Amino acid sequence: MNIAPTLRTVALAAVPVLAAHAAPVVSTFGPLRNRLMPRLSGRGRTNHIALTFDDGPDPRSTPHFLRLLAGRGVHATFFLLGSEAHRSPGLVREIAAAGHEVAVHGWLHRPLLLRGPRATYDDFRRARDTVAAITGRQPTLFRPPYGVMSTAAHLAARRLDLTPVLWTCWGEDWTARATPHSVHRTVTADLDGGGTILLHDSDCTSAPGAWRSALGALPRILDTCEERGCGVGPLRDHG
Repeated sequence: MNIAPTLRTVALAAVPVLAAHAAPVVSTFGPLRNRLMPRLSGRGRTNHIALTFDDGPDPRSTPHFLRLLAGRGVHATFFLLGSEAHRSPGLVREIAAAGHEVAVHGWLHRPLLLRGPRATYDDFRRARDTVAAITGRQPTLFRPPYGVMSTAAHLAARRLDLTPVLWTCWGEDWTARATPHSVHRTVTADLDGGGTILLHDSDCTSAPGAWRSALGALPRILDTCEERGCGVGPLRDHG
């Protein structure tokens, strides 16, 4: 029996399904997203800049960011991995008690394009429910790992009342070559009023110790925002 024609038919039939699943990946391209998808990019009022952190909480690094932010009187949005929140519930409560906004980054930091609808939904729900149980408040914002959305991710987020938010500028602070100077330069090159900054308060998915470059750059980033006449805060205050 020649099964080659059947296999070709199955493969051709799968192409539209896979294309539909992966279609939202176009939002990964920052310039296009920032211009055509302002809500997904985290665009807000023009005199405000949203400060966000991914991949925590991490007891080795997150407390350093909390102390710096407290010293500057600044609040931010922390997109937490559910698995890391489960390991450090006390730190999650500390983040919330300090007045920061707590959001979710999924349960595991794995590409959404490699997951089907059920696995995607279960991952989001587990992360959301874990954070809600720890803080007593259900998160409403979600950021996908690597900033890559899928159709299944959009549908799961809608079912769970989670709003996806990406960013308009980042520091590339996850690499081994990053320095406080390079992070500040990279963030501020694309920084403007109404934008959203992405940094990382953990190196659980980055080069070991990479969080130190973001921490070292943060005071200068905050100074630059002030010099440009913009307040800094969490996404909930972004408008």
